[in-house]
Amino acid sequence: MTVTTNGIAFSHISVKPLHPTFGAEISGVDFSSPLKDEVFKEIYQAVTKYGVIVFRSTGLTDEGHIAFSKKFGELDDVKPYIAAGRKNRLKYAELFDVSNVEADGSILDPNSPRTQANKGNNLFHVDSSFNPRRAGYSLLLAHELPPSSIGAHTAFADTRTAFDDLPQELKEQLLAKDYIACHSMHHSRKVAAPEAFAQLNPLDYPMGRHKLAQRHEASDRMNLYIAAHVHHIEGLPPDESQALFDQLYKHATRDDNTLEIEWKAPGDLVIWDNTCTMHRAVGASFLWKYKRDMRRTTVHDSSPTAWGLNEHTDVRQGLP
Repeated sequence: MTVTTNGIAFSHISVKPLHPTFGAEISGVDFSSPLKDEVFKEIYQAVTKYGVIVFRSTGLTDEGHIAFSKKFGELDDVKPYIAAGRKNRLKYAELFDVSNVEADGSILDPNSPRTQANKGNNLFHVDSSFNPRRAGYSLLLAHELPPSSIGAHTAFADTRTAFDDLPQELKEQLLAKDYIACHSMHHSRKVAAPEAFAQLNPLDYPMGRHKLAQRHEASDRMNLYIAAHVHHIEGLPPDESQALFDQLYKHATRDDNTLEIEWKAPGDLVIWDNTCTMHRAVGASFLWKYKRDMRRTTVHDSSPTAWGLNEHTDVRQGLP
């Protein structure tokens, strides 16, 4: 049976929109066996349309998570970080550990350097915009969650609709000026934890340079490519740069443009397109009481704007 949802016909999956402009919950997919091409095609159409999609109780293992992720493209990995001395409790280099669990299985110390660095995840951002090649899709899988009554949500913002809803004069300004934003993970960390990173100067490190207003290739819609990682906008005095960023960021993350997805059970999987949505962790007191084991694969962007205006290099931010 073919069901049309928001103008797209789906016959192999069921789609339940979660917000007027983006976000959807997908059901009817059996992850216990290899996905048929026609099923994956509709999943891809859904994430293109909605920007962020959620599957419940997938039953995916680490191996299944990685195999499914590879259908979206080339995966990033943590090898450069491991080579630089960072410990990794996970078996596969394709998995990014975004949990509050240490390598020895204990809960993360609230005063540890890693905890301070992780505070940046509480700000609306996109993955890897600070690296030379940005992230396309992120696939985050829950392995262990705190009690459901405590809350462990992830919030998302629709940056395509954010561009659509800008005042016409501001749209014209962005397109005419063709601004370039400079993204730095060190900057967002310093904003989120100013005392811990008081001595850090983001200008001492490379930044990812990307156009602020750009077309989202898969959907052919204009998009506001913005994130808390943005340190400055090139060509503007610092005060004007900050004022423009603040205006756009506040507009993109306003309440009616955001959606919170609740993690309900191990096996829940959320996929988002970093090139048309922002996301942030919604903090809660559980972080120091209960384990929250979350593992993410990151798919390199393969669009023409994947590298922005950056040199094609394997250098990554965040290395010691």
